[in-house]
Amino acid sequence: MGKRKKDGGGGPPPHPLDSMEAGGSGDARRPPSLPVVDGVKIKNFGPIRDLDWQRLGKINLIIGENGAGKTFLLKALYCSLRALEDFKRGNDPRSINDILCDKLYWTYQADKIGDLVSKGAGEQLSCLLKVGDRHFSYKFGKDTVKNIVRVEHDGLGREERSMFLPAKEVLSLYRLILDSRDQDHLFGFDDTYLDLVRALRAPTRQGRNFPEFAESRGVLEAMLGGRVEYDENAKVWQFKKGNQKFSIGVTAEGVKKIAILDTLLGNRYIRPQSVIFFDEPESALHPEAISKLIDIIATLSERGIQFFLASHSYFVINKLFLIARQKKMSIPMLSITGDKWIQDDLINGMPDNPIIDETIRLYREEVEINLS
Repeated sequence: MGKRKKDGGGGPPPHPLDSMEAGGSGDARRPPSLPVVDGVKIKNFGPIRDLDWQRLGKINLIIGENGAGKTFLLKALYCSLRALEDFKRGNDPRSINDILCDKLYWTYQADKIGDLVSKGAGEQLSCLLKVGDRHFSYKFGKDTVKNIVRVEHDGLGREERSMFLPAKEVLSLYRLILDSRDQDHLFGFDDTYLDLVRALRAPTRQGRNFPEFAESRGVLEAMLGGRVEYDENAKVWQFKKGNQKFSIGVTAEGVKKIAILDTLLGNRYIRPQSVIFFDEPESALHPEAISKLIDIIATLSERGIQFFLASHSYFVINKLFLIARQKKMSIPMLSITGDKWIQDDLINGMPDNPIIDETIRLYREEVEINLS
């Protein structure tokens, strides 16, 4: 199918960085109008042979079929950013090299981190993350066990924390995840799950919240039709609707997904300048809920939260396309087809991709049947 361009054509709007003078290294905080992560270069990292993705936006989309490498890329970005955020936090004495090794090891759960190097690659794995005017990069080879020697950074951490929201909900597995990792130190639930359940433990903070957060929580709680809370005595999550309480295990998957985001906004674990990696936001949600969730993501992005979304849903892609047109907003996109990573921007139109093509084919088939 031909390229589906928006009416009037034209490229993306000027990037915010184009109008700013390059500054020196300094505080990682950035104005809410700017994306936190500006670019990434990855080579020989699992299924990612060579990726140079620059001029990122406040919302960034990765689309492709199951097994294409979407989640793998999200985790690669997450590990790098969390290494910066955990460095020199509190009383943690570890070097950034050790923090990065632990994060890669427990996120990908390979026997040795050298196994993450692309099969048959003749060069080392390399990853470079651009955060404002700062860079964080590392390299290692296939024989690396758990010691990354080549890590380059500016010595500063990040005050904000990023979060990975996996496709599978975690509330009903809350205690199992904590026990298997904190007590037994077993593979099974990777660090994206452990980091999330630890973040959910923080109680809801009282007082005024950021206006966009409060607005988003209002929409989320209306979608829930109740509240999801942690019972400290029983050590379980419960769904409360009026005077009734329900076990989280019998609560709909979509309710739990919405409740997780609501909780993180309520306890302010995520805040302006956080980065959220959202794997399959559409899972367990009906189309109307997907649309409302994407609207919330757009609202939060305007407050300074940056999003990386991985999806294979036409509803997600189309909703973001509409937002890009309505707000004249650049939404950079990676479309994975086979082993090719094709870059585009939704402000330019709907991309060529098998997911979109199949959806349109089914629609046309339905119309033909109805007209026959």
